Order: sequence, then structure tokens, then C-alpha cells
Amino acid sequence: MNKPGLRESHLYDRNVIHEIQRAAEEGISDIRGWGAKRWMPHFDDLVFLGASMSRYPLEGYREKCATGVTLGTRFAKTPIEIKIPITIAGMSFGALSANAKEALGRGATAMGTSTTTGDGGMTPEERGHSEKLVYQYLPSRYGMNPDDLRKADAIEIVLGQGAKPGGGGMLLGQKISDRVAEMRTLPKGIDQRSACRHPDWTGPDDLAIKIEELREITDWEKPIYIKIGAARTYYDVKLAVKAGADVIVVDGMQGGTGATQDVFIEHVGIPTLAALRQAVEALQEMDMHRKVQLIVSGGIRSGADVAKALAMGADAVSIGTAALIALGCNSPKYQADYEKLGSSAGFFDDYQAGTDPAGISTQDPELAARLDPVAGGRKLANYLRVLTLETQTLARACGKSHVHNLEPEDLAALTIEAAAMAKIPLAGTNWIPGSASF
Repeated sequence: MNKPGLRESHLYDRNVIHEIQRAAEEGISDIRGWGAKRWMPHFDDLVFLGASMSRYPLEGYREKCATGVTLGTRFAKTPIEIKIPITIAGMSFGALSANAKEALGRGATAMGTSTTTGDGGMTPEERGHSEKLVYQYLPSRYGMNPDDLRKADAIEIVLGQGAKPGGGGMLLGQKISDRVAEMRTLPKGIDQRSACRHPDWTGPDDLAIKIEELREITDWEKPIYIKIGAARTYYDVKLAVKAGADVIVVDGMQGGTGATQDVFIEHVGIPTLAALRQAVEALQEMDMHRKVQLIVSGGIRSGADVAKALAMGADAVSIGTAALIALGCNSPKYQADYEKLGSSAGFFDDYQAGTDPAGISTQDPELAARLDPVAGGRKLANYLRVLTLETQTLARACGKSHVHNLEPEDLAALTIEAAAMAKIPLAGTNWIPGSASF
């Protein structure tokens, strides 16, 4: 405890002092998983304006509120149809255990939605238990196989990730097992750092050529997604549309990662709230909103987050960290194990270390065996079901018969920062900071 009269510096608090001293001792950057821990405006800073007199709510037990979404309607012969507006984000085998990848597939399939491979290729467990699977095409090309491209239901070209836009992937040696090494054509036990950009193009014109190649490989059947880490979102979305994307995925700064430098997680990118608004504006200006579908990710935790993202103009959302928590990450069940690692349930973020007591972000066979993929899939399905019901509840309260009928006019902002980023009026006013009207 602090002694009476002692004052801690705001600029050099105990956490800052500890990090300076750790860096001085070790001479390396702090690497961890999870996402940004600093406060920033998010969906919590928005509220819904429920219907009463000027608009009429829907009766939850008698009037339907649809949730289905079709992704990839622009060019693909076979768009993906999902039953709920919530998908599972790309998380690699390597970062996650094979059991975790199988559990994600089982849970998504139970709810009629899609999951995504992540870096490092497609595993039989994942393809076998995912009714709808999106194949990520990353700068590393680890595990890239044209046959797997054809087996997938869609292809996601990854240009960036919200936790580290401008940076490449990272998988430390302790997680590169024999199987991971074989899939990625890497030496076992050696740290892997992916490239931060694709090796065969330097701009949007080259990207258009690559998209054309992927369409030809898959006979124009598969939707082509482009995923960007939120930074210069307005311009990146316009360039992605110009290059020929069917679907755009925007990953905000609150998005998680398996491993990267803490300085990246906390200091690069923009919040999901701001990125979503910029993406929608870009699509609207090109008359491509709803023609090119928009998926937003980065900090989606509840049905309220889902509903607010849809109201701001997203077609669907994607979850990563929340899905792992649903599987059992940071469960109090493993409190004793977390304490042995110098952490605690609710605080564990060393996804890079391969020591996850829950068996999710590890390649240790004994730890991985702790996760039952059938039970994990059931838990994930339950969580997705709750998110969907909550989204429907809020949509009905606003008088909507489909969750896509939610609109910005159904929202109000509680803080000036959120109002400015989302361009949603401050509650009780018509004022959007930066505009002239009050």
C-alpha cells in the first residue's frame, strides 16, 4: 500500500516503471496476446432509442425479427448464406490447438454461421466440422494450398489486423510443434515472424490481378473477402472495392491477437467505432453499401455490440477473443494453474507462450487435451445463441422486423468522443461534434 503523503506519478506510474526496468533487464519488447487494454470509445458509449409513440415496438413472442445474412453477392457464383449476423474470426492452428479449431467449427455450424482458418493452412478437424469455412490468404503463404482454396466456401485476403495494422504475424518457437512445422514448412521450435505485406503485389492494381487469379482458381464460385486493420479505413475500403472485393472485413483497434509487441497493440490503429463509420461512409459514397457486404470486428462481446454495429451500417460482425472466452479461456476453473504462471483468471494474456491451462492457445498435448471440442462447441453455440437473441430483442424494441433494418437514427451517444467518432448525435441533442447543428 502507498504510505500517507506519497503521490504516484501519472506519467511514470508503477506499471510504466516496471516496464522500463523489465526492458532494461531483458533488452526485448514485451510480447503478449489479447488486445488493447487502454480505455477508448466503444459501443458501450452508444444507447438505443427504443420505440414508444413515434415508433412502435414489435412483440417478441408474436412478431418475427429475421437475422439471416448473405455474404458475397457482388461477383461470386455461390455467396455464403448464414443464419445469424455473427461469424468467427480467423485464428490459426498454431496459435490455437487443433481441439480449439474443431470446437470453433462445431459451434459455428450449430448456429448456421461461418468460421475462418487463420494463418498456417486448413486442418481436417476444422474443415470437417465447419459447414461454412472461410480460408485466409495471408502474406506468409504458410500452408497455402490451391486445393484448400477450392475446398473453402470463401477466401479472405488479409491485408491487416486490428491489433497490429502494418505488422506481420508472430508464432513463437514453443508453439511450433512437429505438426505446425510440417504445415507451415518451418523448422520445429524456431520463432516465426510473418511478412507484413504480400510478396507479389505493391498496391491496389496488383491486388486486383491477384483477386482475378483467385477467382479463376476457384471458378468464380467463392466470395473474395478483403480484411484490413483499422487505420486509414476510409481510403482502404475504397481501394478494396475498386480491386474487386465481394466482402470487406474491418478489424478495429480493440481486436485481439495471438502474439505481438505490446507497443503495437496499444499504440497503432483506430477504435472500431471510428473505423466502422469511415467504412460505411466510403461504401455509401461509392454507392456500394449493402452491395459489397461489410463485416466489422474488434471488441464485439454482447448482443448490444452486435446490434449497434448493425445499426451503424455493418452487415455482420466477427468475434475472436470472445469466442475463446466462451470456450473456457480465463476460466476460474484453472485459477491454480494461472497463479503458477504468475497470472490469474481474467488476466491471462500470454497466448504466445503455449502454456494456456484451458488448452486453447497451446500446442502442448497434455494441455490441449483439457479442451473437449464437443463440449467447447456446445458452449460456443450457446454464446452465439445468446448474442443473436439479444440482438433481436434490441431490434424489436426499435420496431424492426429484421436486424438489418436497424439504423443510425436508432442510436444516441453518451460521450462527446463517441458522438464525434460514430457521427451519432449526443443524447438529448441533435449535436454531432464537428457539425454546425445543435
